[in-house]
Amino acid sequence: MDHVRAVCAHLDRAGIHADVALVTFAAPARAAEYRTEHLTSVPVLVDHDRTAYRAYGLGRGRLGTVWGPESLRRYVEIVRRDGIGRLRRPTEDTRQLGGDFVIAPDGTLAWGHWGTGPADRPDPSVIARAIATCNGV
Repeated sequence: MDHVRAVCAHLDRAGIHADVALVTFAAPARAAEYRTEHLTSVPVLVDHDRTAYRAYGLGRGRLGTVWGPESLRRYVEIVRRDGIGRLRRPTEDTRQLGGDFVIAPDGTLAWGHWGTGPADRPDPSVIARAIATCNGV
C-alpha cells in the first residue's frame, strides 16, 4: 500500500488526474479488511482466480527472489515503522508477482512494469510520466 500511496501523492503534487486502483487476488473479505486497515479511498479490486494476472503476463517469482534480501529489508522497514504487530502470516500465494500498469482512455495498455519480486516497484515519477504521455500532456 505504501507504493500506491506514493503514486497517488506524486500524481496529486504533479496535478495529474488518473483513476488508481489496487488489484489483488485475496479473498474479498481480506481485501475489504486491507482497505479499511489502510484507510484508503483507492478502490481494491479482487481478481480471485487471477484472470487479470494471467492476461497481463504476471507469473510467479522464484523462492529465492521473493524471499531474498530485498524482501527482508522491506519487512524490517515495516516493523520499524509500524511495529511487529502489523505483520501477519501470509494467507495468499506469496510468490505471485505483481505489476504496475497504465491503461489508456481507449482501454489499451499504454505502459507496464512487470515486477520481478515483491520489492520491485517503479518510481512514482515514472508512472506519472507514463500517464501524462498517455493523456497527451
